[in-house]
Amino acid sequence: MVPREVRELIRIMSRENPIWGAPRIHGELLKLGIDIGETSVSKYMVRRRRPPSQTWETFLANHVKSMVSVDFFTVPTIRFQVLYVFLVLAHDRRRILHFAVTAHPTAEWSIQQLREAFPWDTAPQYLLRDRDRIFGKEFVDQVKAMGIKQVLSAPRSPWQRAYVERVIGTIRRECLDHVIVFNERSLYGHVRDFVGYYHRTRTHLGLQKDTPEFRPVQSTEAGRIISIPQVGGLHHRYERHAA
Repeated sequence: MVPREVRELIRIMSRENPIWGAPRIHGELLKLGIDIGETSVSKYMVRRRRPPSQTWETFLANHVKSMVSVDFFTVPTIRFQVLYVFLVLAHDRRRILHFAVTAHPTAEWSIQQLREAFPWDTAPQYLLRDRDRIFGKEFVDQVKAMGIKQVLSAPRSPWQRAYVERVIGTIRRECLDHVIVFNERSLYGHVRDFVGYYHRTRTHLGLQKDTPEFRPVQSTEAGRIISIPQVGGLHHRYERHAA
């Protein structure tokens, strides 16, 4: 039998975070030291109509600790200007190693972002990317000069870049679809705030409902549960604090 206070907490989390599903709420409860099944969480959530979440296949498991993905995605501003976000994702803990925003993604700019993502001797063994022309010859030459082996996905096959595609989808669904972007600075601020939340607070199914930066489980004796708004109140973090 699920205690009444836990049922009410599930409803509160569900109401405060309308785009969360049962796995996300379950992950938060586990971090609060509440041992409950995901099925029970789903049973007591506030019901609302919404489309099912998009999922992606996983691949390249053999190189998960030595591979990163890079990709661009576009975001329109309120004035219909198209901005580009460059993303570098480490596969092992789903960490966003680097991101940048520009209205003019040149080859030189992309190369500079790669250098900033991997200073000194931190370059990975493999780099996965698509065949977009935005990655020109200069970019390819720079990758080789850094001692990184490139892995190209097949044309029109986003499932082959499942990790980075999933993260881009997460950023869109859980942040950018709910805010107004005015310019480069505005977009950078939104993504920066979400990346901080993504690394330290958001639980991930692929990480056994942990966060990219390890988030400890709190004891039920640690105190009462408080709600901490994050990403401008779009999401919340739940922690136990002593009275």
